[in-house]
Amino acid sequence: MRLEYFEMIDRVEAFDQKRGHIEAISKVPERSPVFEGHFPHFPVMPGVLLLETMNHAAGYVMLGLNGWSRMPFFAGVKRIKIKRFVTPGMLMHVTADLLHSGSGFCVCQGEIRIDGEQVAEAEITLMQMKYPSVELNEMVKDRARLIGIVLEETAA
Repeated sequence: MRLEYFEMIDRVEAFDQKRGHIEAISKVPERSPVFEGHFPHFPVMPGVLLLETMNHAAGYVMLGLNGWSRMPFFAGVKRIKIKRFVTPGMLMHVTADLLHSGSGFCVCQGEIRIDGEQVAEAEITLMQMKYPSVELNEMVKDRARLIGIVLEETAA
């Protein structure tokens, strides 16, 4: 996980493109400028970055659904629960499951667990748009491959 670059997912352990399911691993870095202000002498992963981690997992679900042809964007969160602090060095198990898809939007249920205990959950809505450039599309695909996703590209 590189917080400063919004690379929230380190490794994908399971990806079911057809079912709309992903299981991923994210290790909270030991050090990050984020923790210098959040909070001095008590570093805690900001809740908004826990949401962003679940959003990234949901984004990969949407990318799989649209055959990697359109870019997902966060559109909203219906509900979120954060149940405990997440601190540097913790290993997060992140999942996202498709709840609904249609009209260029999808809704996913995201979850983060640490040592089997649920620490966060959210219902996330994403929208999809055309990539502004071919280069960005290729960068997204390269990042997906780097974290362990085997791409099944199809026409959207």
